[in-house]
Amino acid sequence: QVQLVESGGGLVQAGGSLRLSCAASGLTFSNYAMAWFRRAPGKEREFVAAIRSSSTDYAHSALGRFSISRDNAKSTVYLQMNSLKPEDTAVYYCAADRRPLRIVIGSEYDYWGQGTQVTVSS
Repeated sequence: QVQLVESGGGLVQAGGSLRLSCAASGLTFSNYAMAWFRRAPGKEREFVAAIRSSSTDYAHSALGRFSISRDNAKSTVYLQMNSLKPEDTAVYYCAADRRPLRIVIGSEYDYWGQGTQVTVSS
């Protein structure tokens, strides 16, 4: 059975950095596109970043501050977040799908992690 387990969230001051990790099991990791989404309190889930074999996509809000990467040998995807802002506060979710047609749409993804909380204080 497929499992995605996020880690690395926490409390950080504005301007700080965090690196999220998502460890996958139960799937052939290299065959999957991986993505990060987030849900802030009272808001809809939104796309943050995605990575296929090597190509990446970012939400406008993440461009220049966040970087997604993957290590296929470790079946892990990462989200390096720099210059964090209070508006980045959210639960961050990892998602996986073999071939999402619309990589920014959450419903395209078959598998999800449980989420990790990121809180950015001002």
